[in-house]
Amino acid sequence: MSDTDKPGDGSAKVVIAALAVNVAIAICKFAAAFLSRSTAMLAEACHSLADSANQIFLLLGVKFSNRPADDEHPFGYGPETYFWTFIVALCIFAVGGAFSVHQGIHKILHGDESELGNPLSAYIVLGVSVLLESYSCKVALTEFRHLQAGRSLRETLRETRDPTVVTVLFEDLAALFGLAVALLGVVLTEVTQRVWWDGAASVVVGVALISVAGFLARDSKRLLIGRSMPKSERDKIFAIAASARDVVSVVHIRTVHLGPREVMAGLKLSFTPTLDVKTLEVLINELEAALRTAIPELVRIYVEPGFDEKKK
Repeated sequence: MSDTDKPGDGSAKVVIAALAVNVAIAICKFAAAFLSRSTAMLAEACHSLADSANQIFLLLGVKFSNRPADDEHPFGYGPETYFWTFIVALCIFAVGGAFSVHQGIHKILHGDESELGNPLSAYIVLGVSVLLESYSCKVALTEFRHLQAGRSLRETLRETRDPTVVTVLFEDLAALFGLAVALLGVVLTEVTQRVWWDGAASVVVGVALISVAGFLARDSKRLLIGRSMPKSERDKIFAIAASARDVVSVVHIRTVHLGPREVMAGLKLSFTPTLDVKTLEVLINELEAALRTAIPELVRIYVEPGFDEKKK
């Protein structure tokens, strides 16, 4: 089963859950950062604020990608999903990662023990945040398992063409990691009375976010510039075309994802040479119907009769 078999409302549900969680957590973290004077907590607060904006961007991608095709965009608006996912990656890098590293380095170099505040509020917020992020992560993980459909984690990440659920899941995992690091930084700062532990925790959180941003940006770039269907799906198209009536050989197959659940396929096939035009039209229509039945995400199919020029 392909990830494109899943309806889009599952992705929207994951994003909405993550948005609600991140807004609540961001408010709590900013309050805790102010009371505890923790740079790591401030980094985590900015991280949650950035994540909240990111969920809005992802929802915009889902909404805009569902617009119908028009004269200006005859193949529809499916790539909107990929564009907004790329924007999310940039936000994680700049607002989350780079800011956290900058604040952490500043705290290490210029921090003063007089800046130590009451850590109790930080502990309370971190505990509540872990519970809320765990819920959001559970929702995303449930939907991600639907995308897996029996595949390994590596295969799913390589073959999925819907980046929305993957983006939310990676954000949640990075958030849980960041919370653990922030908690460690607050504890060590309190025990040692050395604020550079707090700064170091902020740097670690930032590096983790930059790594996540790099992965998401790379994946979004591949989808934006046009990525084919997974090999298993291309093989299915080949098998159906090769077994169709009066098809002598499959010259080539080209596919590209126009959106998570929209694929355009171009096939060049060699047919029996004695066919007349009317019969050829009927055969092509039969083949297109068979392909759409087997693979519903093939919303646009173009079949070209011809031969392999390389062999001539």
